[in-house]
Amino acid sequence: MTAARLLLLSLLLTLAGCDKIEALLADPRVAQRIADSKAVGGACRYGMRSIEDCYSKNEKASKAAIFDGWKEMDQYMRENKIDGVPFKDEKPPQPVEEVMDEKASDSAAKDKPKPKAKPPVDKASS
Repeated sequence: MTAARLLLLSLLLTLAGCDKIEALLADPRVAQRIADSKAVGGACRYGMRSIEDCYSKNEKASKAAIFDGWKEMDQYMRENKIDGVPFKDEKPPQPVEEVMDEKASDSAAKDKPKPKAKPPVDKASS
C-alpha cells in the first residue's frame, strides 16, 4: 500500500513540474491563430507599417498578439541594426489638387456631346 502511495506521489510531483501539460491540453488552432497574428505583427514592423495600420488591415487577428509580434520584431531590428523595407504595393495617395482636376475633367467630359460614330464601310460593295 505504501509503495502505491509513493508511486502516486512521485507521479504527481513529476507532472506538477512539467510545463508540457499545458501544451497538451491547449487547442492547436488557437495556438496557430496566435502565432499567425504574431507573424503579421512582425511583418508589419519589418514592412515599416505603424501598429495602427496593422490593426486596421488585420481586424480578425488578435491585437495583443499583433502587438507582441510587432514589438519583438522592433527589438530584433534595433539590436541587429536592420532597416525596414518600405511597402511598395499600394499607390501613394493623390494630392488634393489632382483629385479636384480629375473631377473637373470628368464633369466637363460629361457635358460635351459625344461625336457620332461613322457607319462601317462595306468593302464588298465598293
